[in-house]
Amino acid sequence: MSTTDTPASAATAVASTDTPAPASTPKPTGITANSRPTQDAPTPRRALAWQIRFGALSLVWGFSFLFMKVGTEGFAPLQVTLGRVAFGALVLLAFLAIKRERLPRSARTWGHLAVAAFLLNALPFSLFAYSELTIPSTLASICNATSPLWGMVLSVVALSEDRPTRRRVAGLGLGFLGVLTVLGAWQGFSGTDLTGTAMALGASLSYPIGWIYVRRTLARDQHSHLAMSSTQLLLATAQLAVVTALFTPAPTSFPLVPLLAVFALGALGTGIAFLLQYGLVSEVGPTTAQMVTYFVPVIATAAGVALLNEHLAWNTPVGALIILAGAALTQSKPRTS
Repeated sequence: MSTTDTPASAATAVASTDTPAPASTPKPTGITANSRPTQDAPTPRRALAWQIRFGALSLVWGFSFLFMKVGTEGFAPLQVTLGRVAFGALVLLAFLAIKRERLPRSARTWGHLAVAAFLLNALPFSLFAYSELTIPSTLASICNATSPLWGMVLSVVALSEDRPTRRRVAGLGLGFLGVLTVLGAWQGFSGTDLTGTAMALGASLSYPIGWIYVRRTLARDQHSHLAMSSTQLLLATAQLAVVTALFTPAPTSFPLVPLLAVFALGALGTGIAFLLQYGLVSEVGPTTAQMVTYFVPVIATAAGVALLNEHLAWNTPVGALIILAGAALTQSKPRTS
């Protein structure tokens, strides 16, 4: 997410992930940042204070990892992911219809959004769902918090205008020290499923790759954030429908609790969360809105321990705090006199 106060940069990140695009990664400018700001209508007065919506967004994203865990108790991971993007797409399409907006018509735009849908939706959502078969939802949420760290590394490599600073390098080192703390590196990673953890870390890595792709390919697209994100989720739904049909048997039953968890994951954690985040970015700016990143693993951990009875060793919360401190450091800027 950008640190400039444009009501932009959150659209793809919000419609695609449980964490907004970090300041150290390129903002997904193609979705909203260049969407003719001079023609945008003034932001209407909100019925709810932004602090309430900020808290609601933190809760929704924090509980998304619990919803995934519960969903996989009744459905295959690909089915959970398909339901997630499908319900999320339905929410955005409903708002698109209310606003009487249209989906993009350009084949070029659809082509690039198909790649974005894979990198920002289909792939990371599936990896997280598979990871939670073998790791706690608390660990998955902490792995998700490493996305700003991956983003800083990739933006330095892929974007010539984004140069590392001592502050960012220090934050990067601190963040990965936190990862090692969470995994218990001093005891040989015993008790941690490395495959599941690698999947969760791979999911968090997929997000900044997608953001960089969007920036390089859709930076000048003039469609609205809502139209672009609706199209992206539609394409992710189509991709996952094909893959799920090929590799996963059709469910023989639809248990109520897992089904409700998948619905909540898609409608709330993907659809409504996007609308909440974009409203926050428009009203208070991305710098404030992105602070939700630091509440998500805290809420996810509390939910996992309290509602799923997940075990929490001392190194998990300590490592999570170190990761968040490192991520904050990579996104901070030195004060100017």
